[in-house]
Amino acid sequence: MIEMSKVLITLGIVLLVVGLSLRFFGKLPGDIFVKKGNVSFYFPIVTCIIISVILSLIFSIIGRK
Repeated sequence: MIEMSKVLITLGIVLLVVGLSLRFFGKLPGDIFVKKGNVSFYFPIVTCIIISVILSLIFSIIGRK
């Protein structure tokens, strides 16, 4: 039961970090945005890379404990 609570707390912290990073990182240079006529396409490649690095660091720190 204690392990489940630790997992839920960790998941909550990860979701909070991801939510805040999406709020602050938003549209970084290097993100792909194409607009033609009334169709637009947005792919946040740089934002995805930064979030991936942050989550990798968090999970490696958690894995050491």
